[in-house]
Amino acid sequence: MATENGKLEINGISVGKVKVLNKATVLPSKKLGKKETFLTTFDLPYVTFYYNQKVLLYKAQAHDFKQIVEKLKEALGVVLGEFWPLAGRLGKDEEGVLRIEFSDETVHGDGGKYGVEAVEAAAVDVELADLVQNEASPLLQEVVPYTGVMNLEGLHRPLLAVQFTKVKDGIVIGCAFNHAVLDGNATWHFMSSWAEIARGAPTISVPPFHDRAKARNTRVKLDLPESAEAHEKATESQDPSDGGEPKPAPRLREKIFPFSEKAVDRIKSQVNGNVASNGCKPFSTFQSLGVHLWRAISRARNLKAEDYTVSAVFMDCRKRVDPPMPDSYCGNLIQAIFTVTVAGMLQASGAEYGAGLLQKVIEEHDRQAIEKRSLEWEAAPKLFKYKDAGINSVAIGSSPRFKIYEVDFGFGKAERVKSGSNNKFDGMIYLYQGKDEGKSIDVEVTLEAEAMENLEKDQEFLMENISV
Repeated sequence: MATENGKLEINGISVGKVKVLNKATVLPSKKLGKKETFLTTFDLPYVTFYYNQKVLLYKAQAHDFKQIVEKLKEALGVVLGEFWPLAGRLGKDEEGVLRIEFSDETVHGDGGKYGVEAVEAAAVDVELADLVQNEASPLLQEVVPYTGVMNLEGLHRPLLAVQFTKVKDGIVIGCAFNHAVLDGNATWHFMSSWAEIARGAPTISVPPFHDRAKARNTRVKLDLPESAEAHEKATESQDPSDGGEPKPAPRLREKIFPFSEKAVDRIKSQVNGNVASNGCKPFSTFQSLGVHLWRAISRARNLKAEDYTVSAVFMDCRKRVDPPMPDSYCGNLIQAIFTVTVAGMLQASGAEYGAGLLQKVIEEHDRQAIEKRSLEWEAAPKLFKYKDAGINSVAIGSSPRFKIYEVDFGFGKAERVKSGSNNKFDGMIYLYQGKDEGKSIDVEVTLEAEAMENLEKDQEFLMENISV
């Protein structure tokens, strides 16, 4: 199944509810000349991940759609003058090292090689209520671009694609960012800056920091797969018992579990219940919620006591590298860190056991550990695969610290913010700021269908009966 800008196809047959009205290219509104920057050790492993998809759903008057879109496209052109890599393409230098390239010079065809793809679409029978629900709707694949598009395609297509979809009672903004170019922190910096311009600011308040060499000045040549299909075929699991045929893909479900500020506080309080008597360092909100999720998903999977389970965390390294990088660093500055235990120990030892494992691996990932990991990868470059998250994995990305509901383009804060279906596998979790803001957190979980059903019934996980 593939989705290309509002066109959902199954077996080559269009089944979508979204109609594309217009497609255009948005370029930076000011001349930038020729620019380039190489991809660093922190960027390159993500070439075989997929475009990072974000969906923002806003209340708006349908008759204002054309005016809103023109305003958003104009603001997009302005902000691309600062975030120029998103207007570029991937390319290779004379040594075969991947880089981001941009030039004001146009080439044959649609007016230029560079720029952002901007699509206008309409879904006359769709309401925001169809999309904001906790369970992921297939409709999401129609309102966000580049489902199933691997980052290496940035050699041939835009590094950012945006789709503006008019629905009955609002507008949906679906964005697809090339994940080899920037991480979540930089993504939301861009989004807030774009919204700032759309609200009428003459300039953005925090310019992006583009000097990637300051973070890692090492050039690494990669052997790229011929295509996304070739990479996926090479990574399909083979089961000798069935003659070496690929295993069928599991049926996955995606769902958001909202945790109120009171629930988050209670989880943290429970995990820290024995800290004083054990002489341990208090566990953070992230560590407390992380072990709450790890234990619940292990229960939902009905793991045996002796089964291994891995926690993987995609961690921001901006303040951990030497020298530290600013929050405005525009690129990837994340590394995945791992810890493993057996399911029986995780469940029987109390939440503080798993939280202690998370705390230890997070605290140990300092500048020396980052340097060691970087040198090891540079000596033997490896492109990421989902199975690298580990056996029975619970992998956590994004952050509730990102102020996603402050992305106000001038018509109020979003009704809901979600991910698209890219980069989701069994056990992948994205944490988002809850719409209630404060300390509320939306936990976006992808699991095999049977495990998801078990998770939905787990009262200990849901924290529904919370006493003050």
